[in-house]
Amino acid sequence: MNVIVFVAHPDDEVLGMGGTILKHAKKGDYVKVVYFATGITSRRSLNYQNKVAYEQMDTKLTQKQIEGLRRNVKNASKILKVKELKFYEFPDNEMDAIPLLKIVKIVEKEIKETKPDKVYTHHYHDLNVDHRIVFSAVLTACRPHGSSVKEIITFEVPSSTEWNYPSYFNPNYFVNIRIELSSKLKALQAYKNEIRRFPHPRSVKNLRNVAERWGSVSANVAAEAFEIIRKIEQ
Repeated sequence: MNVIVFVAHPDDEVLGMGGTILKHAKKGDYVKVVYFATGITSRRSLNYQNKVAYEQMDTKLTQKQIEGLRRNVKNASKILKVKELKFYEFPDNEMDAIPLLKIVKIVEKEIKETKPDKVYTHHYHDLNVDHRIVFSAVLTACRPHGSSVKEIITFEVPSSTEWNYPSYFNPNYFVNIRIELSSKLKALQAYKNEIRRFPHPRSVKNLRNVAERWGSVSANVAAEAFEIIRKIEQ
């Protein structure tokens, strides 16, 4: 099986479905992760201003930060046994300034190249605007006619999905990650500058808590939760 995970930022894939990625890899599935935004520009004080347009700022400091984050991505992906990574350089938290069609075309290109059976992406109710834009682009690109995609599945991202009051994440699909949980937490720790201390949602302790919570809901020790958007049986 071919699988693509479309995410806005580096570390979204680990936070949302790191255990499930590893589980796919263990089954021999080909897993590709596509990152749209740099994950850098808006969250740190780098002594420069974001552009209002979607062109990325060309500064040595910015590029150094991006390169460092991508090294973290590669370290995390080795732990999760991801086969392929693809990076785009849209600005962090400004993807709503980009024509949606531009992002849709990228998703279509990636789908044409990989021909995935299953696609994972962000939940449509996430607080983060980049997450919502990526979801919309994936849903548009994966229209049933002419697409190989038979399943579209969304995941939550701690510190984004649960903060979008009053909307909420309502999962209907759970994956047992009891064995994979330790690797998921190790992969999160590869993101040295993204991880936070508990009680922040993006902490190792909270990620374990979330896995155990969904495990309890689904009669497992630890689980990841998803909402199936569409599934087509032939």
